[in-house]
Amino acid sequence: MTPVLSFRNVWVEYGDHVVLEKVSLDVAPGAFVSIVGPSGAGKSTFLRLALGQEAPSRGEILLDGAPIPPEPGPDRGVVFQRYSVFPHMTVLQNVMFGARCDQAPLTGLLMGADRRKARAEAVAILEQVGLSASLKAFPRALSGGMQQRLAIAQALITKPRILLLDEPFGALDPGVRLDMHELITGLWREHGLTILMVTHDIKEAFKLGTRVIAVDKRRHDPHAPHRYGSTAVYDFPLDDKLKTAIPREIAAMASSG
Repeated sequence: MTPVLSFRNVWVEYGDHVVLEKVSLDVAPGAFVSIVGPSGAGKSTFLRLALGQEAPSRGEILLDGAPIPPEPGPDRGVVFQRYSVFPHMTVLQNVMFGARCDQAPLTGLLMGADRRKARAEAVAILEQVGLSASLKAFPRALSGGMQQRLAIAQALITKPRILLLDEPFGALDPGVRLDMHELITGLWREHGLTILMVTHDIKEAFKLGTRVIAVDKRRHDPHAPHRYGSTAVYDFPLDDKLKTAIPREIAAMASSG
């Protein structure tokens, strides 16, 4: 099976500051990959590379075996910790905006049958994420959890194959987080998504993921800490038994972040 995403000896450097080094890994279609590690280890940089928002300084990234396009595309959706919603648009308009950008990138306008189709798809996705009763509401009227549901709907409207989640539930209350866990796992299965999720919550990483990758530095120089970058230091495929047994190395790494 061809990996949906491949990193081949990827480095990210800003001048003499090395953020990532020697990152080589494959992501299988349909995987749910949790990415953990201490703060500043380059986890969000890893997601930006997968999105096409940033290019590696060295090495290559492949999407379906071909070089990844040098810009984000509709096949990759992203949800951030801070809600990426437009405050001046209603819930329905927020989601339809993604369809307009995908289907009419130059004008941003959909007319006639195309607009009716986009609206129907947006309504269907909003129903899936539990916002069918809030189509005309503005984001300011929504709770944090509802705004994050809206952000997920925005990401799904373009029918992405890969969904990138950057600390998507970190700002939510514990009870709301549990609801969001159920939502995202249901959408993952229903849509056949490949998910890459950055999280500081080690229990969340093992609960949701089919694989946990820990990102950190293998080498340290106390006199020049910027000269060495992070890489994948641990890579755990998970089954139901392993989900209940978090390795001590990973737990210690997460607590340091």
